[in-house]
Amino acid sequence: MLRLERLSGDKLNHFIPELAQLRIQVFRDWPYLYDGDLAYEEKYLQTYIEAPDSVIVLAFDGDKVVGASTGIPLKHETDEVKAPFIAAGYDVSKIFYCGESVLLSEYRGQGAGVAFFDHREAHAEAIGEFNYSCFCGVQRPAEHPRRPSDYVPLDDFWRKRGYEKYPELNTTFSWKELDEHDESPKPMTFWMKRIK
Repeated sequence: MLRLERLSGDKLNHFIPELAQLRIQVFRDWPYLYDGDLAYEEKYLQTYIEAPDSVIVLAFDGDKVVGASTGIPLKHETDEVKAPFIAAGYDVSKIFYCGESVLLSEYRGQGAGVAFFDHREAHAEAIGEFNYSCFCGVQRPAEHPRRPSDYVPLDDFWRKRGYEKYPELNTTFSWKELDEHDESPKPMTFWMKRIK
């Protein structure tokens, strides 16, 4: 049975190498197809240690980390994440950003996905400053050659968590994809729900 733990700040330092490896492994799969870099991942994860009020929810099987889910006040995110909200007139200080969730495939279907959202939203609500929770997902064409034939998009799962897709809130993130020599921009669309 999976054990979930919510951690912030320096307590996360011990888990950074394990988390970096986990992110590379999970994001290599569809739909991200990420050709990961350990040094970049470790630097990226430092943001969640240093930013005030951020959180990482860890999923353990015994002592082994098998999943993780990140969250951070949107005001501490990069310009590419904040820009669509600013352009649409939102106050970024009132939005909590759920970065991403990763879970090894053999542990899926045991409720971790729901628990990841519950933990991050509870963390945001405990801080008390936020009216909205949001996240974003990559947009892939249906005819993409690497799309698995049995792939089921997570849209229905996200809607059951109370999130709504906001097509007008979009941006691009750049990463090096499998079969690419360099990073390229990927379209991302935001989902959001009111939490207060």
